[in-house]
Amino acid sequence: MRKAWIVASVAISSALAFVMLLVVGVYLVAGNLVNGVGGGAKSLAKGSVPAAYAALVQKWGNLCPAISPALLAAQLYQESGFNPRAQSHAAAQGIAQFIPGTWASHGIDGDGDGDRDVWDPKDAIPSAASYDCELASYVKKVGGNPTENMLAAYNAGAYAVIKYGGVPPYNETRNYVKRITTLSESFAAPAGRVDPSEQAAAAIEYAQKKLGTPYLWGGTGTAEQGGRFDCSGLTQAAYETVGIKLPRVANDQYNAGPHPSRDELLPGDLVFFSDDLTNSRAIRHVGIYVGGGYMIDAPRTGAVIRFDPIDTPDYFGATRVTEDGAKALPTTV
Repeated sequence: MRKAWIVASVAISSALAFVMLLVVGVYLVAGNLVNGVGGGAKSLAKGSVPAAYAALVQKWGNLCPAISPALLAAQLYQESGFNPRAQSHAAAQGIAQFIPGTWASHGIDGDGDGDRDVWDPKDAIPSAASYDCELASYVKKVGGNPTENMLAAYNAGAYAVIKYGGVPPYNETRNYVKRITTLSESFAAPAGRVDPSEQAAAAIEYAQKKLGTPYLWGGTGTAEQGGRFDCSGLTQAAYETVGIKLPRVANDQYNAGPHPSRDELLPGDLVFFSDDLTNSRAIRHVGIYVGGGYMIDAPRTGAVIRFDPIDTPDYFGATRVTEDGAKALPTTV
């Protein structure tokens, strides 16, 4: 038994040394890679839209040049979190959050079944795309970026965009345009190599200091909780130390940046796991990648924060956290 423990200790020490080399490498790579998410991406990132709606978003997101599947997905996520039964205090309804007056004038029969149902994604998603493209047509003669002008018209009205010759100088509108365009990068399949995060090494360092800490469901590391975490509480706390505020739950953390492929993973990437590999809303676990096929995570009740392999059947994908990506996320979905 003692011999096994000695062997295990040597293995862990070697793994830690390897991890630290990888962490240092994050900064070296950060200085050398310059290609981010490619522009004009038309396909959706794997599983970023629930499978029930992915084909609709892909089809209708190409309705006009001002929108894309990723942009349409970002709007739906911002509005409802892909919840077809969502209803706001302002009476906005359905997956696209149309208010009754706007639906009456702009809702379409997307599935051709003879009715226009705001609660049916097969009508609401095509209607959202159609409305976007209609707004884009209203402001098509305005100079500047047509997508940004369309989003500004969605938020402030087409008249304001025409009046100011582009995105109007309203903080709410400018923030909305930036939020949706940034968030759309989380829903687009990257067309090129994804830039590494310069904050990654510090996030890993924080998580390493928590190795051996007992898991606590709902734990965010507060003194009242004895400094314990659950999986997303750990990743949230790790990135908060470098000034990036992530959402509380794992399936929203997935949308905090673009998604590198498995062979492009770098230390500091968040890695996600799900029993439904077609739907990011079903993600149930997250960890921080440290290299060599391993992550630091808070796995479950009865376990401690530890190193675990990522190459398991429930591996869903990864997110390279960005400050702008995290800021773009809605506070509630």
